[in-house]
Parts: sequence; C-alpha cells; structure tokens
Amino acid sequence: MTLQAIENMARSQFLWVNGALHQALEGVQTLILLGPSEPGFWGHFTASKEYRDGQANPLDRWSERVISEMANALDAQAFFPFGGPPYQPFTQWAQKSGRAHISPVGLLVHDQAGLWLSYRGALGLKQRLDLPITPPSPCLSCEKQPCLTACPVGALKPDIYHVAACKADLENQKNDCMSKGCAARRACPISQIHGRAEAQSAFHMEAFK
Repeated sequence: MTLQAIENMARSQFLWVNGALHQALEGVQTLILLGPSEPGFWGHFTASKEYRDGQANPLDRWSERVISEMANALDAQAFFPFGGPPYQPFTQWAQKSGRAHISPVGLLVHDQAGLWLSYRGALGLKQRLDLPITPPSPCLSCEKQPCLTACPVGALKPDIYHVAACKADLENQKNDCMSKGCAARRACPISQIHGRAEAQSAFHMEAFK
C-alpha cells in the first residue's frame, strides 16, 4: 500500500489527501486526512442518494458511508470530525500533518486549499507509509494578507472569533457570505484558485446559521 494508491482511491469519490501524519493514535501507524477535491466534489455529492433522500445531515452521512467503505477496503479505521461528543482532534491532526497552519485570522490555512480547507474524515492505517516533505505556510509569502480586512464586521481576529457579530451580519441583505461563503475565506489568494463551488459554500453557511 502506498500513499499514491490511497490518493487514487480517494479521487474516485472526489476526495483528496490533504494531510497525513504518523502515529496519531494507538494502533495507527499512518493517519490519512481526507477533504473535498475541488472542483468537482459538489456535483459528485449532490448526485448521491444521501443528498437526494431529504433526510438530515446528508454530507455527514455521505462521508461516513464513503470513507467507511474505503477503510474496509484498506483494512483501516475510519474517523470523522462529526458524531461527538467526544470529537476527534482533527484540528490538531491537521496542524501535525504540516499541511495546515494558523492563518492571520485564526482559521486553519492549507498550502493548496487556502482558507477553504475542510475535512470529511480520516483513515487510520496499520502500516507506516512514506510521507512527502510538507511545504511552509502560504501566509509566510502572502504580503497583502487580504483575509484580515475582508470581513465586513471584523468578526475574525487572530485571537478571537466574534460569532455573534458574524451571525448578525448574515441577516444583512447586502451581505453575500450566505450565498458565496465567508468573505475572509474567499479573500485568501490560495482559496481563489481552489475551485470551490459557491453552492457548496452556501450549503455550509446555511448549516452554520
């Protein structure tokens, strides 16, 4: 088993390996983090039975089914960022993978997904796979850091997230965060080339609201 083989398996479901680390859990030699592969993920998910059956939490149910099937095929364990409490420490895993970093607005930023970084689950393997060298945080070479000024109410700060102010502003008819996704996350230069569908962002914003 190689990391490339797992990436190929994930790609068939419009997922991608956006991080990996060693010995994150007892009995797990390699933990593979999985997120939506953009562009294309949203169209793939909305064609699924979970999205179309009208039941609650379609994306979580899709993720659980698909990633559990992958885990079974690989004789691995499946882990998810939902279903708690208790919750799995995906934020810590992300940072330990070397692919996710704290951004100027406090959110995690990824070297390829920018502030659109998200995780649908993880695979815990018994084998210790060779992992590639990880690149530095993209924020280190981002001179303008537009994420810091993009939020219309300044809800995102390096050390605090003003949730109440954020949610109140979502009621403003001039606010397009509900239809396009968080303005700060959109402003990230890496996010802008990641290809995330606006409909996917709207889906998540509705759940957040």
